[in-house]
Amino acid sequence: MSKEITAALVMDLRKRTGVGMSKCKEALVDAGGDIEEAIHILRKKGIASAVKKGERETNEGVIGFAENDKAAYIVEVNAETDFVVQNDRFKEFLKNICDEALAAKPKSVEDFLNQKYSKHPTLTIDEYRAETVHSLGENIQIRRILDFAKGSDRSVGIYSHMGGKIVTVVVIQGAGGQEALAREVAMHVAAESPDFLKPDEVPADVLKKEEDIARSQIQNKPAEIQDKIVQGKVKAYYEQSCLLNQKYVKDPSMTVEEFVAKSAKDAGKSFKVVEFVRWQIGA
Repeated sequence: MSKEITAALVMDLRKRTGVGMSKCKEALVDAGGDIEEAIHILRKKGIASAVKKGERETNEGVIGFAENDKAAYIVEVNAETDFVVQNDRFKEFLKNICDEALAAKPKSVEDFLNQKYSKHPTLTIDEYRAETVHSLGENIQIRRILDFAKGSDRSVGIYSHMGGKIVTVVVIQGAGGQEALAREVAMHVAAESPDFLKPDEVPADVLKKEEDIARSQIQNKPAEIQDKIVQGKVKAYYEQSCLLNQKYVKDPSMTVEEFVAKSAKDAGKSFKVVEFVRWQIGA
């Protein structure tokens, strides 16, 4: 008697084999819903030669990106070893995935995986990924994806560091054509790794924790100066953790906010940093 082929069963087979959803469903139909028999069918077809590939840890990878005049996408793709990450087939896969994201405009990894792959419309993106897994012999996963809109008053700068191990993005609002400036700030983000854009974006619980730490360090100080010392330590925390308050890495005589303001003044325009992202493999 055949077993009901549910979405959960198809997903379980996909996780165990690394094969795309439609191929998994076909195999389950042929196997009458028996997942072990479905695995056997997929292996006989040569598309699930290593059943556990989809369960192996993927701690290496590269963050790629693609952009046009309307948008930019960054995509993190993970593999098991740096050896495979350096493989030309993997690099081709990453480029194709980034280009596909830019064209298809997905809003989530799940949506992206279920979309058709434009170069081979008989495959979904997930099935294309599964074919690459089979070809390279390692588990490969599309971990995360993020988009940034561009416009006449919005510039996006992208900086890739260490061969794509770290990728940063900075968005400047108020002017188009400022990609070079945004990329300069993105280089700073890669180097200094800020946690927040500006002080008023620091969560209240994080700020309270910093204040508590500061007070614990000055209990032997006179009560009348403790508040002033705490304020100074909080200011120092902002200078360390908030992008706009950090000393600009290429010119520590000014903050990042001052550097951007100076650039705006020199250009005769008014703009500011409104968003940044710093992705690092495994982080």
